[in-house]
Amino acid sequence: MTDIQSRLCMHEKTVSFMRTRHQHQIRRRVQNINWEERRLNGSQTRHLLCPQLRQSMASQNPQSLIPDPSDSTRSPPSPPLHVFWHDGMLAHAPPAGVFDTGSDPGFLEVLDKHPENSDRVRNMVSILRKGPIAPYISWHAGRSASVSELLSFHAPDDETPCLVGREIRNKVWGCLEHNCLILKVAHTPTVQNLSNVKRVQQAERQPNFYYIEELVQANKTGGKEFCSGTFMNPFSWDACLLAAGTTLSSMKHLLDGHGKLAYALVRPPGHHAQPSQADGYCFLNNAGLAVKLALDSGYEKVAVIDIDVHYGNGTAEGFYRSSEVLTISLHMNHGSWGPSHPQSGTIDEIGEGNGYGYNLNIPLPNGTGDEGYVYAMNELVVPAVRKFEPMLLVLVVGQDSSAFDPNGRQCLTMAGYREIGQIIHALADSHTNGRILVVQEGGYHLTYSAYCLHATLEGILNLPDPLLSDPIAYYPEDKAYSMKVIDVVKQYWRENVPFLKEF
Repeated sequence: MTDIQSRLCMHEKTVSFMRTRHQHQIRRRVQNINWEERRLNGSQTRHLLCPQLRQSMASQNPQSLIPDPSDSTRSPPSPPLHVFWHDGMLAHAPPAGVFDTGSDPGFLEVLDKHPENSDRVRNMVSILRKGPIAPYISWHAGRSASVSELLSFHAPDDETPCLVGREIRNKVWGCLEHNCLILKVAHTPTVQNLSNVKRVQQAERQPNFYYIEELVQANKTGGKEFCSGTFMNPFSWDACLLAAGTTLSSMKHLLDGHGKLAYALVRPPGHHAQPSQADGYCFLNNAGLAVKLALDSGYEKVAVIDIDVHYGNGTAEGFYRSSEVLTISLHMNHGSWGPSHPQSGTIDEIGEGNGYGYNLNIPLPNGTGDEGYVYAMNELVVPAVRKFEPMLLVLVVGQDSSAFDPNGRQCLTMAGYREIGQIIHALADSHTNGRILVVQEGGYHLTYSAYCLHATLEGILNLPDPLLSDPIAYYPEDKAYSMKVIDVVKQYWRENVPFLKEF
């Protein structure tokens, strides 16, 4: 194809996308005219805004960024996507510095905002509020979690592995902060090399030193850096409680039969938070808490599919010895990144005890794009979920797998996210009566993350055509190498995962 033909082809695609977008915009305006009139005349949306947001909105657009969950005049198409959100989560503000370090070397004119800043999530709210997907969305107010709710995941018992190191066989008896390990080790003469990490089972703890208490104390003292890049400031704990409670509310909405598709739009993220360990910008494991709620409500099997660019180590750790939860993580092959993240995310971390074979890792080579991810979904994720036969699907989404994210090295575009959403939709239709909980995690490109979220939700809603064109893709990928790696993972599962022997 000549250069001119390529440009003509791209032009035709763009025109087609824009025509589709225009048609949806017209349809949206017709459907929402009553709702728009009410909002423009002074709706109740401002009661959800924190004072800082009210002040900034007053100087910009009189229309609130934050939708009013109580606005019942809106009639989204069926089935709607139930989005749970609370603007109080915007108050969490990690410090600026060199990328996520919070440090100022003193010789730079301009410092980076921390990658996990509120602006990225404000754009996600905004695109769902104002973008062409808006008519499909029903908004709900989030809430704060109680401490007792947090203890369902963040108080490990004898059946929950506690990570100290792969070859440390010590007795854990209290709580001491040491390089982000909230543990105290009673040393024995047989302490092994820290390079070989081992789980300590049946950890003994004193009640006054649970991990949650450590978070509460950090909040009381004005904040703390728990580990590299993971900062708590005076407003962070409230945001953490809101993120956890909002995710629990979204799960409860599904469990009570009020809908089939729910999305917890939350921050700070949570999938790196282990039962007794903060990590990777995460303090409380929002998805893990929601899964625990489903199990406690009588759901015998739950599948968690994590497409964030980083290994969902915290969620995996929480269910590492459970056969009730299948955790599948597709992530770049980054390995361990220090004491707070000793898990490597390799294919041989497949669970322990009753959970052996129920933690499945798919470490994808850097540069894996749309075709590689879709191949992994179809060749690995779909067959594993079908064999497991879950009653509920939890999709843990992070847009940091995109081609343009500063915190990842993968090449997903909107088209890939949309197709992943469609695959999840089909799995839910065949196994969970359509029930899907989506939980927000990473995604740090200020604008493109919002576009990729929009595309993912289009796929989950199984919409026939894209509602938005991609503003910056295309990005090439080496799909052949990614597919070879995926085939190797598939063979390993066949040989080592009991319930996938006939995979």
